[in-house]
Amino acid sequence: MTTARGHQLELFDVGEMPEIVGGYPMMRYMGSKFRLLPWIHSVLQELDFDQALDGFSGSGCVGYLLKAMGKEVCSSDFLNFPTVIATATIENPGVTLTPDEVELLLAHDPKHRRFIETTFNGIFFTTEDLRFLDRVSWNLPKLGNRYKQAIAASAMIRACAKRQPRGVFTVAGDPDRYKDDRRDLRMSIEEHFLEHVDVYNAAVFNNGRSNRAIRSDIFSVGSSFDLVYLDPPYVPRSDDNCYMKRYHFLEGLSCYWNNVEIMETSRVKKISKPFTPFSYRRTAIEAFDRMFASFADSTIVLSYSSNGYPDLTQLKEMLGRYKGTVDVHQRSHRYHFGTHSKASRNQVVEYLIVGQ
Repeated sequence: MTTARGHQLELFDVGEMPEIVGGYPMMRYMGSKFRLLPWIHSVLQELDFDQALDGFSGSGCVGYLLKAMGKEVCSSDFLNFPTVIATATIENPGVTLTPDEVELLLAHDPKHRRFIETTFNGIFFTTEDLRFLDRVSWNLPKLGNRYKQAIAASAMIRACAKRQPRGVFTVAGDPDRYKDDRRDLRMSIEEHFLEHVDVYNAAVFNNGRSNRAIRSDIFSVGSSFDLVYLDPPYVPRSDDNCYMKRYHFLEGLSCYWNNVEIMETSRVKKISKPFTPFSYRRTAIEAFDRMFASFADSTIVLSYSSNGYPDLTQLKEMLGRYKGTVDVHQRSHRYHFGTHSKASRNQVVEYLIVGQ
C-alpha cells in the first residue's frame, strides 16, 4: 500500500486501524461516522469478506476505511457530491494534482460563466468567493483526468463546507456577518481550496484493488458483494433527515447545477429533494425489508441509531427473515451536529447490526 504524502492524524483514538484512515479529509456531515471508525473497524475486522459495498457513502469515511483494510470497495450514494468525494478518495488509484494543474485551475478565463456569482449573490459567501468558485468550476474540465477533477471538486466542496457556519446551507444572511476569530470563517474560499487540495492529495493511495464510486439508488447498485455496509437516512424521532436541504449548495457545486431543478422561490436557492423511502414512516419499514432482501446473499452490517425509526427490535426481526444469525454491537455516542444545549437527541446509542 502506497501513500501520496504524509498524513496528519485527527484528534481521536485510531486504535488498531490502518494509520492512513486518521488523515481522511473529514467535514461536518449529518450522521457522520468518522469518530466511530475505530469501533466500526473493530467489528469489521472480525468478519470474513473481500468485496464490500458502502451503500450510503455520505462523507466517504467508512468506504475509505474499507479501502485501507485492503478490500475491493464499491462506494455508492444517491447524491452526486458524495460520489465525487468517493471518486477522489476511494476509486482513485493514486492520481494527485500537481502545482501546475492547480495554477491552471486558478487562472482567469474571460469566457468563464458567472452562474454562481449571479445566483447566490448575498446569500452564503462574498462576491470574491463566488467569483472564485465560478472560475475554478469553469477550468475544471481542462484537467482532463477524472481523478484530478474529483480532487479539485472535492477541495471546493470541503472549502465551502468549512467556510459556512455549521457546514449547512439552510439559512441565508449577510456573508460578512461572522466577525469572530474562528479560523475557518476568517479564511477565504480560495485559501481553503488551496489547503484542501493538499489534504486530498495526501489522502490518495492505491490499495491494489479495482475500487469504484458510483451514483446509485441502493436498490439499483447490484448485489454481488461479500459484505454490505448500510447507513441509510433513517427517520428521526424529531426534525428531519433531508440531506438535500442541508447540503444543496454542495450538491449543485459538484455538477455546476447542471440537470438539477433549483427552487426559485427558495431564499437560499435550494435544489428539489429527490425521493427516498427511508425518509418517511409510511414507507421506511417496507424499504428496510426490501433492502435486506436485496442483499440476502451478503453479510449485512447495518449502522443505526437509537433515535431512529423503525426501532432496534423491528430491525432485528426483519433482518432475521434473511439471516441465520443477527448480532448487535452497541456503544454510546454524541453527534457533533447541532451541539446547542437543547439538542439532547444527539446523545444516542449507536448500533452495528450484523446479519450473517
